[in-house]
This record gives sequence, structure tokens and C-alpha cells, in this order.
Amino acid sequence: MNILGISAGFHDAAATVVNSQGDIVFAGHAERYSKKKNDPDIHKDLIWDACNAGGIDHVAYYETPWKKQLRQWYSGQGIEWNKLTTKQILQQQLKGFFPTASHSCHSHHLSHAAGGFQTSPYDRATVVVIDAIGEWDTITIWGAEYDRTGRARYKRLWAQRYPHSLGLFYSAITKRVGLHPLDEEYITMGMAAYGRDNYHHVMEAVLVRDLEEIEFGQNLHTGVDNEFMGSLSNEDIAASAQTLLERLIGNIMQRAKDFKWSTNLVYQGGVALNCLANRKLGNYFENIWIMPCPGDAGSSLGAAALAYGKRLHWNNAYLGHNIPGAYPVDSIVRGLLHDRLVGVASGRTEFGPRALGSRSLLADPRGTEIKGQVNAIKRRQQFRPFAPVILEEHVGKYLLCLVAGVTVGICKQFPFAGILTYFLLLFTLTKLVVCRLCQKMAAALDRRWKHGMLRLGVLCC
Repeated sequence: MNILGISAGFHDAAATVVNSQGDIVFAGHAERYSKKKNDPDIHKDLIWDACNAGGIDHVAYYETPWKKQLRQWYSGQGIEWNKLTTKQILQQQLKGFFPTASHSCHSHHLSHAAGGFQTSPYDRATVVVIDAIGEWDTITIWGAEYDRTGRARYKRLWAQRYPHSLGLFYSAITKRVGLHPLDEEYITMGMAAYGRDNYHHVMEAVLVRDLEEIEFGQNLHTGVDNEFMGSLSNEDIAASAQTLLERLIGNIMQRAKDFKWSTNLVYQGGVALNCLANRKLGNYFENIWIMPCPGDAGSSLGAAALAYGKRLHWNNAYLGHNIPGAYPVDSIVRGLLHDRLVGVASGRTEFGPRALGSRSLLADPRGTEIKGQVNAIKRRQQFRPFAPVILEEHVGKYLLCLVAGVTVGICKQFPFAGILTYFLLLFTLTKLVVCRLCQKMAAALDRRWKHGMLRLGVLCC
């Protein structure tokens, strides 16, 4: 049976196909087809790519529509009567495709959890999901394991519910510093490196009612006042919010650890994309897995995983639309040597927000001006950082992962640029380059990926 997992109708639509052997044969984002950032609707060409992956027998939807509509009514957003049932949503999103396929719906947070656990290498794990909001849950902790038949089982250990939300807190701060909430939180994280976090205690006193239970004194769904901490720069607000966020995540992780379910952590939800906060996860767990698409788009994979029921075969994040042909290593090298910048579109596109070489803008890192040039091309803020690409065996030469005293080992657990690391010293042919505050993400090229970027990495070493 081929299963189509769908996340659509509200935010960052995506589709995943899992076959009867548990292979993830396709996973793609709607925004890659429509060119609309976080497009909430499934694009017809995305459906065609899913069709090409195999005939669809069952469609799994990533959340329970009526529960979401009930929460929206409670929060004053009103009810969207055309999105009250799974059948309604799938008819709108799939545009008449797969009329004979059966369908199911699943819990929003359980879809997150399954997308992480059933792609992880663990037989037993503690699963933490933190996002803005699903149906009602905003934070959940699960005990996950496989039974004797190989079926994935989930035990709900703890939860926090709307309106108390770590994701909505960070989104409110994102809006306060002039960015788009539920979209540009990653920019807030980058901005934090340029500010002072001296005011996180003030922010905590004003907004947080209970640090341990993750309860806020007000509903942050609509943001904070425009004059909130008005005497501070946007950078200082972002830095203080980042520090407070990390403290609250730490409390959640400590609670998860105290259940003593497992020393393996699977971490999912939109907040799991905050790779700066992720550097501290090793303080609580020995082994960590963050599926490269932990947000709502990744829940299309989670819904398919729940419908499949067993462990999925995870190999790498190259799961999307394919541009056939050999990876253009020689052309890339020539472009880097001559122009220092080259765009790449080759092979299967990445599943998740991190560019990992298939749809990437690659640059020669030597010199101090290249960062500004790339940001100018991408039409984004000049403070925005970039990820170095490093062969796995060379990680220890250049990167220091300050996580619970572990260096290279913890870096190898995050090959998909899911954690911030610290540069040691990066020597170039002409000068020493030190990145802003030495904070960057590392995409470690694992030789098991069998991707063209590996050959490029070998040539450039």
C-alpha cells in the first residue's frame, strides 16, 4: 500500500509518499513549486510528483480538523466551515486526485512525533515536540518505542496547551522586532547574535507566569505591544528573547529527562529549527535526532509514518523533485574559482528548510566581502549567517560543538545543519576569517549520503 501524507490548508503545505516497504519515495514542499513562501496549499505539480512516486492507496492528514476549528473558535479566530472535516480539506487540496483512496487524520503533535521517531535510528526514545500551536497542544513529551511486532507505540507523558506557547512567545517577539511572525523567526535568531541579552530577566518578569510549567501571563497569540521594551534596540530584544527561550526549552528538556524513559532524544516541531538553542540539548540527553524537516511540512511525513505504523527507512534529506544528470562538480569548481559564487540545481531537492547542495547558492568563503555579496544576491539582511560545508572526518579541525563537554561526536549527530557550532580557527590561503561572534551552522558531509556534494567536498579539501 502506498501512503500519501499531507500537511496543508493552514501553513507550509507539503506531501510525502511512503511505500509498502517503508521507503520514503518522495517528500516535497508546495512553496518549491508555487514560489510562495510557506504556501498553505498543495500545488498541482507537487501532486503530479507524488503520483509519479507510485499509485496512492491511502491519504493521511497531519491533524484533526474539527479540533483545530474548535480551538480557533475559542481563540476568537472564528470557524472556517469549509475546513471542518478531513474530507473537505482533502477535496480542496488534492483537486480531485486519488478519488478511490481511503483517508485518515491524526493528532498534530503526534504527527510531529512520528515524523521524528520513525525516521530516527532509535528503538526507544523520549520525544519532545515544541511549536506555536497545533489543535490545542503547544508542547508535548512522549515515550516512544516499537513493540514486538515492530509497531511504533507512543505514550503521552506531559503536555502544555494553548494559550501557553513557547512558539507563540518567539513569534510575538519576531513581530515586535519588525519581522513577519510564524515565518521569520529564523531571522530573529540570527539577529540575536548582534544584541545584548542583559534584559531577559525583565522580559521573564513581564511575560512568564511559571517557568517550570511554561505558563505565560498573557495570551501572546496576537503579539506584544509595539512599545514592549521600547527603550531597547531590536537586537537587544532578540538576544534577550533568545536567552529566555533557551532557559524555557531547558526546563522542558529537564522535565523530559526526569521521566527516565530513554537517554535518546527525538526533537520535533517548529521550535526545533532554532539551531542556536539546540546546541544545549546534549546537557540533557546522550543521543539526539532532529529530522531535517521538523516543522509542519515534516508532519506530512509524520502522518504517513503513523498510517504505515512501523519504522521508516531514512537515508538522507534528498527526497523531492529530481533534476536528472550527474552532479556538476567540475562546473561548480570552475564557477567558484572564476566568479566565487555559483547557483546549483541538480538531483533531488532537499526536504526541509536547509539548503544542502541540491538547490543551493555556493560561495568561496575566502575574504571578508563574500558574505555581503551573497546576502545582496538573496536580498536579505546583511547580518544573516551562512552554513559551512565540511567533510565529516574534518569536522574536529574547524568546529567545536560545546554541548555537555562533547566536541566532534555531537556534531556528527547533526549532519543536516540543525545545530549551531563554534568555529575554532579557519585559515584561508590569504587571511584568517572569523565569522560574526563565531556562530554558524555546520552541514557535515556524511559519506553515506552518496551525494555529489561529497565529491565537491573532497576536491575542495
